[in-house]
Amino acid sequence: MKSLQKILTEITQLTANIETNYPELYDYLEENPMTLPVKEEPHMEKKVMEDYLESLKLLLKHHLETHTGKKK
Repeated sequence: MKSLQKILTEITQLTANIETNYPELYDYLEENPMTLPVKEEPHMEKKVMEDYLESLKLLLKHHLETHTGKKK
């Protein structure tokens, strides 16, 4: 099981990859730290971040599958 710190690091790296290599996709993230839910229960925060990471991965995967000829 991943630690919250590892999940946050993966989110940061994936977001940077999208921003650098897929700027057209980055616009769809509408990422704003103020909108990310923060719960007092640490397990809930971890679950929220895991879900967010998975959604980023799926967004990029869908983009790559539907836009042939793009970088992977």
